[in-house]
Amino acid sequence: MSLARPVAAVAPSPIPTHLRDSSPTNAPDVDATADRLRLLDDPQEWSAFSRPDAKRENVWESNILIEGMHCAACALTLEDALLGVPGVLTAEVSAGSHRARVLWSADAVRPSDWMRAVQTAGYRAVPANDAFARERRKNEARKALWRLLVAGLCMMQVMMYAYPAYVAEPGDLTAEMEQLLRWASWVLTLPVVLFSCGPFFGSALRDVLHRRISMDLPVALGMLITFSVSTAGTFEPLGIFGREVYFDSLTMFVFFLLSGRWLELRLRDRTAGALEVLMNRLPDSVARRLGDGSYERVPVRRLVLGDVMRILPGESFPADGVVLQGETTVDEALLTGESRPVPRGMGAPVIAGSHNLSSVVQVRVERLGDQTRFAQIVALMESASTTKPPIARLADRIAKPFLLAVLLAAGLACAFWWGRGPGHALMVAVAVLVVTCPCALSLATPAAMLAAAGTLARRGVLVRRLEAFEALAAIDTVVFDKTGTLTRDAMVLGDSQTRSGVATEQALAMAAALACHSLHPVSRALVLAAGEVATSVRWQAESVCELAGAGVSGRVCSDRASGAAVDLRLGSADFCGVETVRPDSLQVCLSDAQGWLATFEFHEELRPDAMSTVTALQAAGINVYLLSGDSMTAAARVATQVGIKAFKGACSPQDKLDFLRHAQQQGHKVAVVGDGLNDGPVLAGAHVSFAFGQAVPLAQAQADFVVLGDQLDAVSQALDLARRTLRVVRQNLWWAAGYNAVCVPLAMVGWMPAWLAGLGMGLSSLLVVLNALRLAKQPDS
Repeated sequence: MSLARPVAAVAPSPIPTHLRDSSPTNAPDVDATADRLRLLDDPQEWSAFSRPDAKRENVWESNILIEGMHCAACALTLEDALLGVPGVLTAEVSAGSHRARVLWSADAVRPSDWMRAVQTAGYRAVPANDAFARERRKNEARKALWRLLVAGLCMMQVMMYAYPAYVAEPGDLTAEMEQLLRWASWVLTLPVVLFSCGPFFGSALRDVLHRRISMDLPVALGMLITFSVSTAGTFEPLGIFGREVYFDSLTMFVFFLLSGRWLELRLRDRTAGALEVLMNRLPDSVARRLGDGSYERVPVRRLVLGDVMRILPGESFPADGVVLQGETTVDEALLTGESRPVPRGMGAPVIAGSHNLSSVVQVRVERLGDQTRFAQIVALMESASTTKPPIARLADRIAKPFLLAVLLAAGLACAFWWGRGPGHALMVAVAVLVVTCPCALSLATPAAMLAAAGTLARRGVLVRRLEAFEALAAIDTVVFDKTGTLTRDAMVLGDSQTRSGVATEQALAMAAALACHSLHPVSRALVLAAGEVATSVRWQAESVCELAGAGVSGRVCSDRASGAAVDLRLGSADFCGVETVRPDSLQVCLSDAQGWLATFEFHEELRPDAMSTVTALQAAGINVYLLSGDSMTAAARVATQVGIKAFKGACSPQDKLDFLRHAQQQGHKVAVVGDGLNDGPVLAGAHVSFAFGQAVPLAQAQADFVVLGDQLDAVSQALDLARRTLRVVRQNLWWAAGYNAVCVPLAMVGWMPAWLAGLGMGLSSLLVVLNALRLAKQPDS
């Protein structure tokens, strides 16, 4: 994995062109860098790479990518540099995602100040949605691949020249031939040292200049010692280092290290790909309708509420809006978890970031910028990508002391073996320097949790805090809300009762003729139910009058000539002048001049996967409860339908909170699943919580996991994934700790050559990331 040179931060995209660094491969000069940093201090530019904090006035939150970091020690260095700037309130840097979250006060600091601090520390800060960041990363990946190929080619050639020295019997090789082979190996090692080792030496030099330590310092020191000892043995074969040269070991462990880093880079980009793919879904420009009906293409940032856009097939919607003309299908997979294209016609809502698939549509802008659902989703994913679970914080804290201990151990090993021979002593020290891998330890937790978060994001579940995985894996109790959680918000028709001689289909059609003039949810459910029933007579209503909260009245007549008009009332029992049959259920009555005509009973529609979700949780050993603010009868009906034995109705928010606290006092680990609207206190008090994001602005959802779609089985899937994640984390930690515990002593006693140490170090980090990537696969059914 290659390292970017320490240059200054630039502004993100989409932003004005004058703020962009259009030369991703070349560092800008100092004056140009200073000018761009000063431009970032204009408050009008802040919205391009930051968002205002919802809780504190004049406080902004910026999410940035850090180029040039590669281990936990780098993350701690950057956090210290950022927190050292007056006005920076918090700074979190993730070694796993290479992202930083900076909370700063506009009253005390400007963006150029803390971005300059990142530059001074030797790294490059670019906003998380910088259009050129991906291109720069591709360029760096190509450079890393070239370094790897050069190291591999030279390694094979050096091994050819080193092989005779390993197999030759005494007297087979003349001194001149052996010296010639050493010179050939030295020449072939030069490209490896000067080109392939460049990132290691550059990072180490930066650490020395800033008086700090990172993982590359002991590695670069080992490379330099090996090359110096071997060069001395080549130029002075009769000197103290002339007994043996180690060009083959040097080129081998450089090749192994570069292989591990290149694969690690590719795999890390894959685990963090869900966020990047999501952030890059908005177009830079859109066709906006003018007053004369023509269209002009304008930057997305110039859109205002009420503008009409024309979206072509294959384009993304840049804002939330309503379809005014046309019918199409839309891909909302990354935003809602709905894998199938959804139809969108006139009057249907569309969300920013979704893809238009089939035909041209005209859309009126309803929400822009931070108000869109897309922006809220991106904010949640950015926040999750920079959070650090407690285990990861512990690994980060021990990274620097571990590296200092490595340098000390290498020095002690060299001193111990010096009496046997300076060359051997230095190579033992090199093995100690190279074999240790705190990087694997620091990647063990974030690699697994970021992979799991990316998997859930592709399924339509956002993770607000990565540490929630640890809490979710330990839960033994799940508490469901009823309305909007186990059931949908819409009502469905249940039982129907009619007067003798009146067919149910006829009564339903007459009621629907009145209901279609009302926007009440029950009226809409009644019209929907009537549309599913075939009838030979069509009814129409006239002189319709609606009394809010009571019902609808009007004159209804059929399409048959012989049919007489009938005055009807549709609504509550009191409004219709009849008696309530079952006061504990939601009923709508229909009456005419003779009195009661029909009663329609409604209940909430159960989510299709509610029963399977509850069954899956119970099969996993979870105690499942239902707490509802609705009546006891309604709660009992839903609980029976989904298979929940423990339930309680007529619960106030305080009742739910009391139940939660009582369960926690008994030692239970409780997860709460709610709609995010009236469940705020109990969601905030639970060990871990889920909210269905359709019901509440995502920024206000007091939940650890936000379900974007309607899939209730996301709860059981998240539980299973959390348990698998914690198993992977433990495996990674045991592997990283065990690897260092075994290999460091072996290197110190001289039983591990430098090339094998390089292979072990490269494979150590790679195995951690590969193990984490197993979480990106679908679980076995």
